[in-house]
Amino acid sequence: MIAKATTRFGLIGAGGIAQAYAQAFRDSDIADLVAVADVRQEAAEAIAQSLGCNAYSNHEEMADSEQLDAVVICTPPVSHPDIACEMARRELNVLCEKPLAVNSVEARRMYDVAAECGVKLTMATKFRYAADVIRAKSLVSSGILGDIILFENVFTGRVDMSQRWNSKPEISGGGVLIDNGTHSVDILRYFLGPVAELQVVEGRRIQDLDVEDTVRMFVRTDTGIMGSIDLSWSMNKEQPYYLSIYGSQGTVLVGWKESKYRRSSDADWISFGEGYNKFQAFRGQIENFSRAIRGEDKMLVTPEDALASVEVIEAAYDSLGNSRWQPVVHEEWVPPTVRGEEVVNAAGQVS
Repeated sequence: MIAKATTRFGLIGAGGIAQAYAQAFRDSDIADLVAVADVRQEAAEAIAQSLGCNAYSNHEEMADSEQLDAVVICTPPVSHPDIACEMARRELNVLCEKPLAVNSVEARRMYDVAAECGVKLTMATKFRYAADVIRAKSLVSSGILGDIILFENVFTGRVDMSQRWNSKPEISGGGVLIDNGTHSVDILRYFLGPVAELQVVEGRRIQDLDVEDTVRMFVRTDTGIMGSIDLSWSMNKEQPYYLSIYGSQGTVLVGWKESKYRRSSDADWISFGEGYNKFQAFRGQIENFSRAIRGEDKMLVTPEDALASVEVIEAAYDSLGNSRWQPVVHEEWVPPTVRGEEVVNAAGQVS
């Protein structure tokens, strides 16, 4: 039997998150990491050596030298738009780490260029691919919880951010709100749909940072469901469940080590998962993108999802600044071809 060809990826950025991607590629049968690029040559070489692939000191050289199908962008957020657009113009599909961009104008530019070049672009948001989150979504969608009333999410932990780029606003776009909050917003939308309005309250700054290190976000969806999100780099709420979804007929709890649900008619909790598996989530992410590139599957994170996450975080910072409820304005993204704009592909031909 002839082995099926794998999707060939290049990895741009060899920092902490890249280590998780490296493990995911090791475990995948359909996606191969064939090259790593980082301005720190030694960091690129460390990952490349562990996987037996090539290392480069810049992504342009990597794209010129390798036969790639796609790239994963793991660089700081402010650099995402330019790198993504450059790779798209080289006809490479792009999986970009969250947050997609630090503002919606840049995020839309990324999607416009990808559409013009005929390549796929998506935002990496690992929790969408966590097995227990997917099972929980199925339970909620089945209706066994009745009408959903309240959604709670907690992403808190004590982490020294003083020397990390995530706390440098000129690089990251903000603090814990854009960093961890992007995950929270995407998960909420995955379960409950569009966000109508929100309010964000900043907690006491414990670390000597130029950005927020603890916030609480209150959310109301288009359908009137309430939500609360707690985010912090400076405290740990010590809760075993990071998602709690309460309905009129039951509750779903998604946790780090177990997940379970109980209907109001049940005497006992029913287990449906074994908790969060980081590497399973990353592998699911790259494999979904690989299948989408081949036309075998749809991308789980659509352009609307990715752009909406940026818009919600923008509204969250507006609320943080004015201390009141803020409406979330979503402008539907329409590909340039549908807008009637002339499209020029990477070869310089009008299509």
